[in-house]
Amino acid sequence: MTHSVEKIGGTSMSDYAAVRDNIILGGEYKEKPFGRIFVVSAYGGVTDLLLENKRNGNPGVYGLFAEEGSEPLWREALEEVRVHLRKINASLFTTQEELDEANEFIEGRLKEAERCMDNLHRLCQHGHFGLEDHLLTVREMLASIGEVHSAWNTAKLLRRDGVAARFVDLSGWRMEVAVPLDEHIAQELAGINLDRELPIVTGYAYCKEGLMATFDRGYSEMTFSRMAVISRASEAVIHKEYHLSSADPRLVGAEKVVPIGRTNYDVADQLANLGMEAIHPRAAKGLRQDDIPLRVKNTFEPEHAGTLITCGYTSESPCVEIIAGRKQVYALEVFDQDMVGSLWQYEQKVLNAIQRFKGTVITKDINANTITHYLGASLKTVKRIVKAVSEEFPSAEVSTRKVAIVSAIGSDMKVPGMLAKTVSALASADISVLAMHQSMRQVDMQFVINEDDYEQAVASLHSCLVEVHDHGEAICAA
Repeated sequence: MTHSVEKIGGTSMSDYAAVRDNIILGGEYKEKPFGRIFVVSAYGGVTDLLLENKRNGNPGVYGLFAEEGSEPLWREALEEVRVHLRKINASLFTTQEELDEANEFIEGRLKEAERCMDNLHRLCQHGHFGLEDHLLTVREMLASIGEVHSAWNTAKLLRRDGVAARFVDLSGWRMEVAVPLDEHIAQELAGINLDRELPIVTGYAYCKEGLMATFDRGYSEMTFSRMAVISRASEAVIHKEYHLSSADPRLVGAEKVVPIGRTNYDVADQLANLGMEAIHPRAAKGLRQDDIPLRVKNTFEPEHAGTLITCGYTSESPCVEIIAGRKQVYALEVFDQDMVGSLWQYEQKVLNAIQRFKGTVITKDINANTITHYLGASLKTVKRIVKAVSEEFPSAEVSTRKVAIVSAIGSDMKVPGMLAKTVSALASADISVLAMHQSMRQVDMQFVINEDDYEQAVASLHSCLVEVHDHGEAICAA
């Protein structure tokens, strides 16, 4: 049968009534909600408590456990998680019997995790065992708790509400041998009849490859992507709390932004590079290769078709589809007169330092004697990278500067004079361009600016490049 694989984001998951009425039983699915597989994220904010806060970097249970000598703190943090999950359960289950069952289920996972961490903590008191060797396993174990909690709850609530839902646990809890991700997914899919039941699948999947080693907190998107590929879905759908729009409505104004409607995977990759991903680029790879279209929908506007992302799409006429960007970017500049003629040696060693401390390169500048990498990383990480690079090149001048990047992105931007028009728009807003990049592929233009100018730059470019077009046809085409 033709089916879809659909992922529900964390903020959407926190509103069960909206998920049930707008997604599960919305529109054509009111009488028969089957023919779909749902991969769910943890409830909003839960993974932040389990790992670390994604926005400000404040440590959660994992972050505190990873710091030596913080045993009382991680135990307190785990207790906070327990209280928070019980509070979520209390808001969802209306009878004491249901609530007790939900609490008992998640309590079992929490106790097992605490026992494992206790044992590991004691083991690492001995000199032959290092905590760092096991931290990734701990991180995966803790992360899985969030998705298991939301998936179990959702399946239970849907059954209560008359939907034949099935909880599918990919977390590998007490699984003796790790198998490859595709094999694990295929095993779980084998016993499911999509004509008669609705699978609710954990966004975290335990596997031989170790999803978090490569994707970190993008692991649920990889599970979602591989689920679509392995099951040969006709469409992949992501339900978010907002549309994939022409800009951030908080910066431009909700009345001025429009859903993109149609675009391609190149645009999705550019957004991911700026940390505003519609989908992780590695997760999108499988969908691209199997020519599976991806649709991004707004949970709270179920009647809207959303934005359809496909492989071969290009806009009917060249245009900018979205203005996006990123603040809190650090420019890492390495200048050395000896760099002339041996640029590649410097480049490789600087990249090695960035990779060593898990920094993310958004873009870069290179000339005869200077390499500048624009990093998405915390100040702490940047300082470590600077120290490593300075030690590697004692004669070089290594400096950093906090900046922002704003980008104009589109599936086809081959418009003569667009770069000049864009720079003029920034100049008219009194915004200085520190650096700019436009590749021959013509899918994005990036401008490095002072961080204080970020909001004004987004608004100016949106006004100049997006608001001047009539978008009604593009929206309807989705």
